[in-house]
This record gives sequence, C-alpha cells and structure tokens, in this order.
Amino acid sequence: MKLDVTELGPIKRALKIEVPEDEVKKHFVQAYAQLNKQVQLPGFRPGKAPQALLEKKYAKVVEEDVVRRLIPDYYDRAVRQAGIVPVLVEVPPFERMKIKKDAAFSFTATVEIKPKIELRDYKPPSPISLKPDKRTITDEQVDKTLEVLRERQGELHAAPAGTTLSEGDYAVVDVEGVLDGVSLEGAKQEGQMHKVGSKASILGVEVDEQLLGKQEGDVIEIPQPYPATHPDQRLAGKTVVFRATVKAVKRRKLPPLDDEFAKDCGPYASLAELKDKLRAEMEKGLKKDIEDTYKDVILKRLVETHHFEVPETLVERELTAMVRQAMQVQQRQRTRAGAAETQDPVMRQEEIRKLREESLPEATRRVKVGLILEAIAEKEGLTVTAEDVKAEYERLAADLRMAPKELQHLIEGGGEDAIDELKGRIMADKSLDFVYRHAMIQG
Repeated sequence: MKLDVTELGPIKRALKIEVPEDEVKKHFVQAYAQLNKQVQLPGFRPGKAPQALLEKKYAKVVEEDVVRRLIPDYYDRAVRQAGIVPVLVEVPPFERMKIKKDAAFSFTATVEIKPKIELRDYKPPSPISLKPDKRTITDEQVDKTLEVLRERQGELHAAPAGTTLSEGDYAVVDVEGVLDGVSLEGAKQEGQMHKVGSKASILGVEVDEQLLGKQEGDVIEIPQPYPATHPDQRLAGKTVVFRATVKAVKRRKLPPLDDEFAKDCGPYASLAELKDKLRAEMEKGLKKDIEDTYKDVILKRLVETHHFEVPETLVERELTAMVRQAMQVQQRQRTRAGAAETQDPVMRQEEIRKLREESLPEATRRVKVGLILEAIAEKEGLTVTAEDVKAEYERLAADLRMAPKELQHLIEGGGEDAIDELKGRIMADKSLDFVYRHAMIQG
C-alpha cells in the first residue's frame, strides 16, 4: 500500500491511498467466484458460468462490491500508518469511483483529526493557583436549618374565629372555574390546602394576593383571560372567573426546640447531638460546593491557557445534543402550561436557529475542555477501571433513585456509544480531579 498524507490545515489531512494491483486482482477473483455461486445464467449450471459472461452482465455490480470491500480495509490501515485519530472522514461516493481489475486502485479520504495539544500549567512546577475559599458553616446557618426541621415537625391547627390570612398561614379553599355563568368542566378543586405566600397556583391561577386579609367564609373571584390562540377552543379569547371560597384558616404550631424534638427527628439523644449532625452534614455539603467552585475555576484556566483549533465535527455534535435537550425541556414546559403540542414549522426552525446561535460558544467550550482533559489523562496514564464504572452506576442510580442494575441495563441497552460516553465522562472527572489535587491554593 502506498500512502501520501497532505496537511490541509492544523486538524485536517488528505490521505491518498493506493491499493496494489495484485490486491485488486485478488478481490475481483473472489467477488466473481462468489457471484458465480449466487446467480444462474441460462445454459449454465450454478458456479459454471464463464467469467467473461459474468463480466459482461455484472461488471458494474462487481466493481462497486470490490470498492466497498477495499476502502474500509485500506482506510483503517492508512489511519494506523499515519498515526492519526480521525473524528470525521469524507470519502467520495463509492459509485463514482473508477476501478479496474488489472490495475492499482487509488482513492483519497479527507479526515478531520483531534488537535495535538501542548499541555501547560496544570501541575507542578507550574500548577494552577487558586484563591482560598474561606466560607464556613456559621451557628446562624445551623439554626436556620434547625428551623426548617421544626417547620416540618409543626402541626396545623384551626385558627381562632375571625383570623385573617397573612403570609405563612394556611387556607383550605374550594376553587371553581365559571365561564359565562356556567361551571367549567374539569376546573374544580375542593379542600385544597394552600400556604399563603408560597406563590403556588391552583388550577393554574395565582391566589396569594387575593387571599391576604381574608377569613373563613370569604369568597373571592379572580378573572383569568385566555388568548385567542389557546388550544382549548372553549377558552380561546374568553375570560374564566375562578371563584375561591375560604373554608378554613389554619396556622402551624411549632414544637419547642428541646431533646424531645431531636428524638422525633431521628436517632438523636439530645438537641445538641442533632445540631452536631446538622453541622457535619452542612460542612460536608459546603466542602463539596467549594471543591466544585475550585474545579470551575480550573476549567476556565485550562481553556484560557490552551490555544488550538477545535474540530468543527465535535462542536456540531455537542451543539446538536444541547439544542435537542433544550427543545425537549421547552416542550415539557409547554405541555405543563397547557400549550398546544404542535408548533408552526417556521417558528420552530427560527427557535432552533436562535438556540444554536446562543449555544455555540458553550458547545465550543465543552469540546475544548473535553479535549484538554483527554490529553491530560493520556499524558498521566489515567484509565477507567471496572470499579470506576461500577461506582458511577451506583452514584447515578442513587441520584435517579433507581437500582444500579436497572440503570446499568438501561445504559448498556444504548450500545457501545452509550457505554463509551459514560467512560468518557468518568475519564474527564478523573483528569479534573488530578489537576485539582495538584493545584496550589494560596494562603
């Protein structure tokens, strides 16, 4: 095999590959032999048709078959010989290629490759320098967390007659939608418990402002206009009046902060022990937050100090994934809001265009970060072990509240690409941890 490599830019190469004549001949012989067994020509037994007749009738089919067999094999050989890692390959359409059974065969593959990254400033003697994060858990923060627990342990009691609703109180309300003086089907809720000031809606209507100052027995009416484009034709362009009746006013009675309260919260012998446990958990969370903050700074520094051309193919893949995810989130939000599931194609394309434009810088940054961390992992000999994969399954399963085996089956069902993506994330995390461990925190 002859191979000529031409640089078309920092991350593009043209591979001109020539397959020797004897190899071409061998593949033609094999192709015609296989064809002879598969076809039946009049006057000839299977496998006994003259090759000249087969060539006359099936030459074009055999040529394309030989091309399809030769290109992947010799392309793989060329890539290994050139010592490159392609991320995109462009090969001329097979049907346009000319091949002869008694001559060498040449073709050119244009490839986009991963850039060669000259790593710098990520470990001693030139580690990344970080400003100290001196955040600590204060007594006030512990007390606030304790109050949250106390709120959860509180019990609701009926407020004295004549009590007016204020922020933090609870109202038991019946809500009914009325359109043109008639109750609206599907727009009714009874006995709804609502915390005033929570900004939660009932039947899609905000009621906090109207409930303030009201008492048991009061009735409020809230007009809710709907646009002419609303998917429910009953409501399009009309105004529904939501009538809310305050059935009861309740207030939460909080338990005293003492040892008995601590025992009700879990296996704690005293309030002091509960406070110590809360502080320990909060300090653990703060430590993780500080570490994540440091790592964000590290990633920013790595991007700033490493300059190289980013493969457009990888950016396009990341950009496509980001836009797809954003569109799915928006669709779920529309569905929850009761908007139409269908969308004007022109508006959708414009929305996608804007998302792509807005997401391009972040997609480029993510690809650049990934390539830098990959280069660090390669230089430092970092690997992903079976134990790493198992631990990641367990971590993700805990976050998603799934059984690790169930999650593993789900990911592996996505094929090699899904597994490689998981391992890639693990490797990136290990590389970032390596840089973090070798960073220098000032002071």
